[in-house]
Amino acid sequence: MSVSGISSSSATMVQALIDMRARLAELQRQLGSGMKSTTYAGIGLDRGLAVGLRTQLSAIGGFRNTITMVGTRLEVAQTALTRMDDLSNEVKRATQIAPFDLDNTGQTTGQKNARLELHEMLGLLNSQAGDRYLFSGRAGDQPSVETLEHILDGDGLRAGFKQVLAERRLADLGDGLGRLDIPAPVGDVVTVSEEVAGPFGFKLASLVSTLTNAVVTGPGGGPPPAITVDFTAGQPNAGETITVALTLPDGSSRNVTLTATAGPPAENEFTIGATTGDTAINLQAALAAAVGDLADLALPAASASAAAEDFFNVDAANPPRRVDGPPFDTASALVAGTPANTVTWYTGEAGSDPARTTAVARADQAVTVAYGMRANEQGLRLSVQNIAIFAAMTFSPSDPDAANQYREVANRVASGLSAIPGRQKIRDVASDLAGAQVTLGAADDRHMQTHSALTDLLQHIEGVPLEEAGAQILALQTRLQASLQTTATLFETSLVNYL
Repeated sequence: MSVSGISSSSATMVQALIDMRARLAELQRQLGSGMKSTTYAGIGLDRGLAVGLRTQLSAIGGFRNTITMVGTRLEVAQTALTRMDDLSNEVKRATQIAPFDLDNTGQTTGQKNARLELHEMLGLLNSQAGDRYLFSGRAGDQPSVETLEHILDGDGLRAGFKQVLAERRLADLGDGLGRLDIPAPVGDVVTVSEEVAGPFGFKLASLVSTLTNAVVTGPGGGPPPAITVDFTAGQPNAGETITVALTLPDGSSRNVTLTATAGPPAENEFTIGATTGDTAINLQAALAAAVGDLADLALPAASASAAAEDFFNVDAANPPRRVDGPPFDTASALVAGTPANTVTWYTGEAGSDPARTTAVARADQAVTVAYGMRANEQGLRLSVQNIAIFAAMTFSPSDPDAANQYREVANRVASGLSAIPGRQKIRDVASDLAGAQVTLGAADDRHMQTHSALTDLLQHIEGVPLEEAGAQILALQTRLQASLQTTATLFETSLVNYL
């Protein structure tokens, strides 16, 4: 015979023990993990908020990963830009202080060093951060620039800068007068005209005269343009001058000024002859000599600058240009180089849109930074272009004008490497990137603060106070022990013991 009341109570107590054991296991899990539940259902009414907070934290994590990646790229780029700016300044200093002492190659030590510095600069323009070439625009998977050897010397099939430069020099010099035609006078009239209307050689810019009785006209007529000096009305007086302003291939200007004299002519003078016809002959000879001297002295440097602009100033719509020849000394036009016959120094993406927009990163829901770069940007290109001029030019030790020719080149290179208002510099690129770095840094600071606040709120929702969990475990262990003892006693109870 059994006691039904006792049996029913025992079953209830056993179930209570099971529940307490399950609760103890859950509290131990909470103590170990610090989390209220392994599922959102166990959180209760705040589960929707918890899901939203985790979504926000995940987005913040993504933004911070992007900021870290882009920050690394920008640090590498800034290091490269700083060194490129230093190299440009080193070459600029060399053009001003290096002595003119030619070796057997027809170059100075400063020019040889410029080749090494150009090699380093091209290497910097091929800088990578991870698997991305930083100065290739959108084409981050391919190098930004060709090798130094290919750029300067070509590759056997394609012309490099040195060949383009040599062809342009022939086209600008022509027969020695910079593509100007200064024929023998016709009677009392001296004429100077451009050989062709193309881009080569000297261009007549203006004519200014104080010669009494002489009638001067031009530049005008043609094409090609011409100027005339007509002595039909009579002789000039000693000390009076005529000035012809010439535009060089790189856009710079030089003046040829001749002074009338009654005696034997010195440099930049012409003799007033016995007749106006003799005076015209003397003026023509003096003009031809002065223009020839200018062509020998200043034209090589200006021609090199123009050739460099044609070769290096390239993008998707503007391939490198070269003289349409041979023959080159009588050429009248430039033609676009092709991938088969001319090296293109910039090998990255060559779009015409702003370079910064070629790489854009989102640092926040409402904040983006543009940090793309192209090696053919004006500031970077001009450094490469002018250092290449200095490294490529050669001079003849036997030429008495070689030192002056060198100085013309050095001055143009120094000017090309100088900071000019309105013209992009390497530091301008660095400044743009510095702005992006500041924006990224500010966004990262905001993300850190937001992440901390959201984490605290999420911990309040999902987490459990460890001290509270520990106290509950101790209390539950005490209750469980007492319940086990009571249950054991009940299971030992029988009717015999009761009676």
